[in-house]
Amino acid sequence: MKQLQEKVKTLEEQARQKSIESVVFVKKYQLLGDINDELSSWDEICAPFDEPLPEIEARFCDQSVLISIHCEKRKGFPEKIISAIEKFNLTVINSNVMTFGSCAHITIVAQMDMEFCMTVKELVKNLRSSYIFLV
Repeated sequence: MKQLQEKVKTLEEQARQKSIESVVFVKKYQLLGDINDELSSWDEICAPFDEPLPEIEARFCDQSVLISIHCEKRKGFPEKIISAIEKFNLTVINSNVMTFGSCAHITIVAQMDMEFCMTVKELVKNLRSSYIFLV
């Protein structure tokens, strides 16, 4: 009985220590500052895209990735974003798209491939950059 209690304590401690990287929220107003640093001509990029940009959230837990995107509803966008995610060396395990009015909420669970080497912040930045070219 004592061994089982010790085993339970050990497992509970391991569960508490399991690393979960913090959530990164990207609001639409942050895009201007970040891209402005990289592009000299923001007006040329921004002009055709008057729609609000998505809010993107990503979490890492061990080798799993949870991505949540809240954006304007666009035909074919979920397939395009999944394709973009797979180009970042992530294997999509599950995806869910819910629409409400003109909005869409996309949730994706992916597994990191061996070649994956981004931080959670870099992943969100790359997804945000991909969004501009996918819409």
